[in-house]
Amino acid sequence: MKFCSECGAPLVVKIPPGEDRERHVCETCGTIHYQNPKIIAGCIPEWEGKILLCRRAIEPRKGLWTLPAGFMELGETLEQAAARETREEALAEVEILELYTVFSLPHVNQVHLFFRARMTRPCFAPGEESLETRLLSESEIPWSDLAFSTVRRTLAYFFSDRRERRFRLRSEQLPPAFSAQSATG
Repeated sequence: MKFCSECGAPLVVKIPPGEDRERHVCETCGTIHYQNPKIIAGCIPEWEGKILLCRRAIEPRKGLWTLPAGFMELGETLEQAAARETREEALAEVEILELYTVFSLPHVNQVHLFFRARMTRPCFAPGEESLETRLLSESEIPWSDLAFSTVRRTLAYFFSDRRERRFRLRSEQLPPAFSAQSATG
C-alpha cells in the first residue's frame, strides 16, 4: 500500500500511538489503514457417504483437487460464504451443518474454515473456477493431487472422525513449511 485511499497522499509505515505494531498511516489526513487476514470459507459437501470435490480451473494449484472454498465477501456470514463457494465452484446446494476445521496461516495472512455440509440433492457440475466435479468415496480421494494442505488435513480428520462416529471441531496453526501449498482463491 503506497497511497491513502481517503485523500491520495503517500503513506508511511509506523507504529501509531496506542498501537503495538506497524501500520500504514497517512500523515496528511491521519487515517490508519489496517490490514487484516483474509478469511477462506468452505465446506465438506456430503451425499450418501461420498464427498464432492472440485478440480481447480484457476491458479493457484490449477488442475488439482479441492473442497469448494474461497474468500469470504463483505456482508455475508461464514456459513453463507461456504454455501456460496459451493454454488460457484460446483453448482451444488448444501445445508451447512457445523464448523469443523479452523486453520490459522499467519505467514500468508489467511484463516481457512471448513464446515461439514449435506448436499440437498445429488445435482452438481463444474462452475467457472472448476474443470470437473466428482462425488468420491474415501478410497477414491486423489490424496496426492489435493491442492491445499488445509483440505488434505480436513479430509483426513473427516474420514477418521466418521469411522469413530464422533465429529469434533479442530483448530490449528499451520507453520509455513507444512502449509506451503495453502494459499487459495
